[in-house]
Amino acid sequence: MLEPDFWNDQQEAQKVINESNALKELVNGYHELESSQENLELTYELVKEENDPELKAELENELEEFTEKLNEYELQLLLNGPYDANNAILELHPGAGGTESQDWCSMLLRMYTRWGEKKGFKVETLDYLPGEEAGVKSVTLLFKGHNAYGYLKAEKGIHRLVRISPFDAAGRRHTSFVSCEVMPEMDDNIEVEVRPEDLRVDTYRASGAGGQHINKTSSAVRITHIPTGIVVACQSERSQIQNREQAMKMLKAKLYQKELEEKEKQLAEIRGEQKEIGWGSQIRSYVFHPYSMVKDHRTNVETGNVQAVMDGEIDTFIDAYLRSRIS
Repeated sequence: MLEPDFWNDQQEAQKVINESNALKELVNGYHELESSQENLELTYELVKEENDPELKAELENELEEFTEKLNEYELQLLLNGPYDANNAILELHPGAGGTESQDWCSMLLRMYTRWGEKKGFKVETLDYLPGEEAGVKSVTLLFKGHNAYGYLKAEKGIHRLVRISPFDAAGRRHTSFVSCEVMPEMDDNIEVEVRPEDLRVDTYRASGAGGQHINKTSSAVRITHIPTGIVVACQSERSQIQNREQAMKMLKAKLYQKELEEKEKQLAEIRGEQKEIGWGSQIRSYVFHPYSMVKDHRTNVETGNVQAVMDGEIDTFIDAYLRSRIS
């Protein structure tokens, strides 16, 4: 059996490799932008000399692409928080409303999964509890890749849906809520005190989608942190030991996040700020009826292309929020 030190050494080595690859990507990105700028300047000179409409249209398209790449590169440089480069753990929990809210939760699950795949992140389902009739009661995802947490921290909060419910025979309009929690995945070096006597560990049979071990062994693990009431669960791995290790990482991340929120609350009280926390403080509204619009209430960025958003096109909202926090 391999010793824990071996795994720690392996994790450290992988971390160094990931950081090295990220730096290489930044350097390569800079050189690509530099090359694109030179090409744009050459094309611009040709347009001035020849006054060719087709060449001008080509220049405009290239300039638009260059601007998008430049904004993306700038944002990567600005993601320099202590854990921005880490993998991200994202949890979705429906509010009151039964099947309607659980269906909304499944729609957000699809949206974030598609976003992650488009960004090149590896998306893993750590825990999944299906709804009784439809949708999802709760789900925990792990996004693996550089700056996953840096981007996804913008999604933390309450997401509100307004639509004609497909589960209402009378065709009435319903409002549903889902909370989204986002934490950085922590390695074993994080300084968060977790006493064994404060934990209650339960094992059960995995019941989510995926994995041949599902419903065959009690490999899934649920850990309750008794002092805070925080509960984490993991059923994605084949062995109980691996699920427990992942669940402990999730618990440490939640405890760290809780500590940050308490500090932020204390600072807000010192500054005299009033911050409402609850179902009324949604960060974004998704309206399907009587009109189509998705609006972020923190930045006032909005779009009428609801389908694109539900297909994972949420970078506009993430970009606007992160820039507003930096400025």
